[in-house]
Amino acid sequence: MTSLPQHVYETHDTLTLARLLLGCELVHHSPEGVTAGIIVETEAYLWGDPACHAYRKKTVRNAAMFGPPGTLYVYQIYGMYHCLNVVTGPEGVGEAVLIRALEPTEGVALMGLRRGLDPTTKPGLRGLCSGPGKLVIALGIDRQLHNFSSLTTGPVSIRPSRPTNSDIITTTRIGITQGADLPYRFYFRGNGFVSKG
Repeated sequence: MTSLPQHVYETHDTLTLARLLLGCELVHHSPEGVTAGIIVETEAYLWGDPACHAYRKKTVRNAAMFGPPGTLYVYQIYGMYHCLNVVTGPEGVGEAVLIRALEPTEGVALMGLRRGLDPTTKPGLRGLCSGPGKLVIALGIDRQLHNFSSLTTGPVSIRPSRPTNSDIITTTRIGITQGADLPYRFYFRGNGFVSKG
């Protein structure tokens, strides 16, 4: 299946994309194999939003956020984990959608090896990608390799959404103090792979 074309990232605003990406499949073609999962939870970070990394100015850390839409922004949190974001604003603006959780679809055994979990059990499978740091490890995303890479030409891509009858819940974001009241988090109602917040 082909990946989302560049114009999808260019023609929708960040909040719209945060919803549109739900049901799409995040895929990584790595030397170890292909891993993928359906996006079941996202969070939007907008220009002027105090929780957004681009709120104050462009820095070495957040520079990828100011790139063209459809660029990956991978950053480190807590000195040990990484998060994966899709740059969604016009070039130079600094907006992105955080991918918070995936429902694994391909390369599940490889994900389990990377996470040290047994995906043949229900808790192991659900725990593979049920959080932003977890899914980065499971998919083998590397900040040095993938930060600034393009979702249309690089090894990480997003395939179009699959049909779903799931309702989308809109709520506030998790794990932040500033801008915590903004309804910028989106997830599928009742999906067991959504992060616990």
